[in-house]
Amino acid sequence: MTTAFANVPGAVVDDGVLRHLGNPLGEQRLLATGRAVAPLGDRAVIAVPGEDRLSWLDSLTSQALARLAPGESTELLVLDPQGRVEHVAGVLDDGETTWLLVDREDAEGLLAWLRRMRFRLRVDPRDASDEVAVVGGTTDAVAALGSELVWTDPWPSVAPGGWGYAAVDPHPGADRDWAEALLTRNAFEELAARAVAGDIALAGADAADALRIAAWRPRRSDVDERTLPHELDWLRTAVHLSKGCYRGQETVAKVHNLGHPPRRLVALQLDGSGSVLPERGAIVRSGDDEVGEVRSAALHFEEGPIALAIVRRQAPVDAELTVDTADGLIAAAQEVVVPPDAGATAGVPRLPRLGRRKAATPPV
Repeated sequence: MTTAFANVPGAVVDDGVLRHLGNPLGEQRLLATGRAVAPLGDRAVIAVPGEDRLSWLDSLTSQALARLAPGESTELLVLDPQGRVEHVAGVLDDGETTWLLVDREDAEGLLAWLRRMRFRLRVDPRDASDEVAVVGGTTDAVAALGSELVWTDPWPSVAPGGWGYAAVDPHPGADRDWAEALLTRNAFEELAARAVAGDIALAGADAADALRIAAWRPRRSDVDERTLPHELDWLRTAVHLSKGCYRGQETVAKVHNLGHPPRRLVALQLDGSGSVLPERGAIVRSGDDEVGEVRSAALHFEEGPIALAIVRRQAPVDAELTVDTADGLIAAAQEVVVPPDAGATAGVPRLPRLGRRKAATPPV
């Protein structure tokens, strides 16, 4: 990862990621209003060239990609046979290559899996992170960087074939304008030089993540080994419910049509009096009962301390919740993202069990 941004005044760089420049809250405001861009060192890029790339990815993943037009942005999930989320990627095609934008810690595993699934098809996936780097911001701010490869986040619009569970209107993510440009490494270094010279304003990855959390937008880091896409409201942007078969499709359909996801995403407004944020995995409690855990948390420039958490479906929507922190329990007001009755969209009538049917009245 490049260290060029370490020379930007105030920069705090951790493991190649520009976390912030000394004012995370101010950076959020600049980023949200298009007055700054964020180098995303926590993102990686996989390139998939080859004539069969779109039909191949269509057959392997949750998204309908066979007819993806050049320049069109979407999102995919790779599921295991039980429908649990394994990998996540933003998708952009330029007419010759499909570009997958992924969280850095997920890139190696996704690439290895894709390469195992090539068989004799005309595809050749590779790690392109040494070729291009990712910079995020509003659509206009990112467009000004001059890249021809720009992925526009589809969240929270319900894509064709998708389904939204969150019933709030307007959705908290409706006003979030977010895009990610793929810059050549030379252009990325030039961006750093412009920032050092004061010619362009930057924001850190922490600011980008805070805006994401406020928009209820899931990412790969919110996933555990049991996560179903329904639980995070990911059917909106990453699942096409009427496309052909793919691994995990049966579970996706069954839960959506006949059942309910066993857990559900909630947004938490945290008590900010102690200025303490919970860690990922912090226990969420309802009284003395453990009902879930925190997946992401941030201090937002308008909303204060916020978090996304996954809780049991049966956890009451009006429960008074608390969250474990290093300084003790803090209060958390719950906002329902995925409601407890999500799913069961087929409306199949329930028949009584044979053993519970009333005995027929004998004829007189």
